[in-house]
Amino acid sequence: MEKSERKGRVTLILGAAALIAAFGSSFQYGYNVAVINSPASEMQQFYTQIHENRYGPISDNLLTLLWSVTVSMYPLGGFFGSLMVAPLVNKFGRKGTLLFNNIFSIVPAIMMGVSEVAGSFEIIIVARFIVGICAGLSSNVVPMYLGEIAPKNYRGAIGIVPQLFITIGILVAQVFGIHSILGNEEGWPIMLGLTAIPAVIQLLLLPFFPESPRYMLIQKGDDKNARKGLQRLRGWEDVDEELCEMRVEEQSERVEGRLSVLNLFTFRSLRWQLLSVIVLNMGQQLSGVNAIYYYADSIYSSAGVAEDHVQYVTVGTGAVNVFMTIAAVFIVEKSGRRLLLLIGFGVCCGACVLLTVALHLQTKLDWMPYVSIICVIVYVIGHAIGPSPIPTVITTEMFRQSSRPPAFMVAGTVHWISNFTVGLVFPFLERGLGAYSFIIFACVCLATFIYIWVVIPETKNKTFLETSKLFAQRNKVEIMAEAGDSEIKETGGENSEQEIKSTFL
Repeated sequence: MEKSERKGRVTLILGAAALIAAFGSSFQYGYNVAVINSPASEMQQFYTQIHENRYGPISDNLLTLLWSVTVSMYPLGGFFGSLMVAPLVNKFGRKGTLLFNNIFSIVPAIMMGVSEVAGSFEIIIVARFIVGICAGLSSNVVPMYLGEIAPKNYRGAIGIVPQLFITIGILVAQVFGIHSILGNEEGWPIMLGLTAIPAVIQLLLLPFFPESPRYMLIQKGDDKNARKGLQRLRGWEDVDEELCEMRVEEQSERVEGRLSVLNLFTFRSLRWQLLSVIVLNMGQQLSGVNAIYYYADSIYSSAGVAEDHVQYVTVGTGAVNVFMTIAAVFIVEKSGRRLLLLIGFGVCCGACVLLTVALHLQTKLDWMPYVSIICVIVYVIGHAIGPSPIPTVITTEMFRQSSRPPAFMVAGTVHWISNFTVGLVFPFLERGLGAYSFIIFACVCLATFIYIWVVIPETKNKTFLETSKLFAQRNKVEIMAEAGDSEIKETGGENSEQEIKSTFL
């Protein structure tokens, strides 16, 4: 009893490693999502001035194009960063990749900070692409690292920490973006350059924390350092049982070898896991969360909020996002991953439907704009407790050590392509469909809800092998349907696992 209670403890080393990894990387992701929103007009004036000094007056269309490129370079860089995940984490490890990734933060921060002095908006565009690479890597590597160092009974809560720091980063950028602070003509270069501070802190502190013991043991074969790291993370010497579980995982997947992305798509036993990762990440981004934030200012303005006060209401919405993500950290281990996903997508679907009605009627009924504000807040709450934080946790838990890096590579690619698509397409949807564009997002939320209800199992408090077995049942059904009874074979299941455990114990 004492041993099982001890295993549920979050030690100082584990907590500090999670906070430093998430602050140094995930915080930057969120910060750079929102950092150019508030000072957009001041930055566009800078673009106009530089162009006029070089070539003469700038047309509205060219200015819009330059600004669109500036905004879209970030998710484009994120896409390329996600393609780098698998090779980097396999070569440098999880912690090593996070340290290496700081290059893609510090360099562009300096570039953006000196852009005004250098008189070049091109520097900002290039820097946004580079810092996007940083975000693409961190959004996948941080959840992978934390998922591998966390005990199974705290994997969900610790796995949500990166999303929490993303929301905190967004909120901090919104606060700094207030015109009286840094969202002004003099302050915006400083505001852009501040993204280097978390990177420097991580670069100084993270080397003192352990590398993922699972990576050290399973992929590097370094039993000594894996044991040492696990002992520091758990806070006691007896880690044989957890090391044994890792060896069982290693033994069970030796036949697979190290999987590439192509292998992942052709590996029958991972079919439903891979499809689930794709659906969850598409659902997360195509559910309209970025569009809601994009539309929020106009909704608040139409509700009668003064233009000077809209930024404060937006900060309030960001604070709600942070608060609900904190709530998700504390309830995920009790409620489970599946329930939070179902509640989150269900709430978002309902909020999008009601928002469509409210936007359609808000010029006809005086009180309807306030319903629109409530719908935005309810949507943010729904997304914060499920669709935003849980997909990365699920991705960590659905795949074993050899298949996890390419799985995160696929997840990140889908995430950033979907993100880029929404940013590119939504302005045209808004222009063509107006309020009815949110019906499309409601349909995406509903389709994702149905998929989760039918396919996704609960992974709470399960080892990686136990989660694999949950999906193996569904994958086995698919094999039966395709191959016929003659190819049905027992996988060994509990007996083979027990034999391996007996060997190591």
